[in-house]
Amino acid sequence: MASKPGYRQLLRTPGAWSFLVPGFLARQPFAMLTIGIVLLVQHTTGSFAVAGAVSAATGISMALCAPQAGRLADRFGQRAVLVPGALLHAAAVSSLITLALLDAPLWALLLVSVPTGATVPQIGPMVRARWAHRLNGSPLMPTAAAFESVTDEFTFVVGPVLATALCTGVHPAAGLTAEAVLTVVGGLLFAAQSRTAPPAHGGARPVGGRTSALSVPGVRVLIVAFLGIGAVFGGMQVSLTAFTQSIGAPGANGLLYGVFAGGNMLAGIACGVVVWRSAPHQRLPRAYVLLALATAPLWFAASLGSAALVGAVGLLVGLAIAPALITGFTLVEQLVPAGARTEAFTWLTGSVALGQALAATTAGQLADRTGAAAGFLVPLAGTALAAVTVAVLRARLAGHPTADGAPAVPAPSGSDERVVARGEGHRMPVSVD
Repeated sequence: MASKPGYRQLLRTPGAWSFLVPGFLARQPFAMLTIGIVLLVQHTTGSFAVAGAVSAATGISMALCAPQAGRLADRFGQRAVLVPGALLHAAAVSSLITLALLDAPLWALLLVSVPTGATVPQIGPMVRARWAHRLNGSPLMPTAAAFESVTDEFTFVVGPVLATALCTGVHPAAGLTAEAVLTVVGGLLFAAQSRTAPPAHGGARPVGGRTSALSVPGVRVLIVAFLGIGAVFGGMQVSLTAFTQSIGAPGANGLLYGVFAGGNMLAGIACGVVVWRSAPHQRLPRAYVLLALATAPLWFAASLGSAALVGAVGLLVGLAIAPALITGFTLVEQLVPAGARTEAFTWLTGSVALGQALAATTAGQLADRTGAAAGFLVPLAGTALAAVTVAVLRARLAGHPTADGAPAVPAPSGSDERVVARGEGHRMPVSVD
């Protein structure tokens, strides 16, 4: 393994490109789904509250079902879960589009939103599980976590802009239609790369008799932390849509959200090459305080009606998300046994989706009742509550420290030993490759 961890060394990992390229295509729909639902349903019903409720039902369904899909992928392999899931998701999205265009009642939209969310392919967690399998605890794991955050945020730069352009420039249903097509095409291409997938663990029990990643205390803390991150994404999506319409510039919605996601992407790039002098369980509480502070001026900026000011604050919020997000995903590799990591990653992405759904609903209600600016209070409330939780329960993120103070992680299945995660909490050379 290269002595200087960096992006160049990471991308030289054998087999990496075979799953990165189709994985990037396959994860685009995830960034298009919520905004596509909001734009279509708001167009057909005229209500942000209804649009937020339908997108929330989709997110809640995904949050509840994603960990089960991750658990099945750990047991039976990613391909066995991904192929039928992609096809079922496309069918569910098609049904949602049809009902929305037929002016179906809210209960019907909510009913079909459940399978729409339940079948969302968990490409991001599957890619992260492949990195963990290929790198196997090497010092490149934090770089891989940063790289995945950058990829996710580039997806959230491209996806919402593409969905908004299709919905506003082609047809209100065009965004969701493209989401369904990309899910099938990208999902099947990714599933075909079976050589780089982690091995299926069948019915084997994880280390220490655990049957679920949820039994790891640190994972439960991370779930709360990622709920707050989801509150930022959901609150920003709905609030930016309402804000741009209130100032008579609906086409600026995708641009403003792209600026917000672009800040996250830039910070993610920096996190991948920075010299970390502290362990990730020490960095996460500090990163969360920074995120909560960054969301504080959003309501004030929107109250002034200035798109430029909202964009500037949104950029700061985006810059503050990446450190918390990357640190959380890095902790999974330390805290969770290999046989449960896909499930662990899906708990976190599902938590983001749940936070996003709850925030979208709340922001939509506030926007309808008290004005577009009120929705921007949701990211502040969500991150503040999560920051307090992380600070109080931060000891659970450290795992069981070893003699030298580094967090210990479970050894491979079949062993009673514990091993120290390499590369975390120690000085790592910067590599700006």
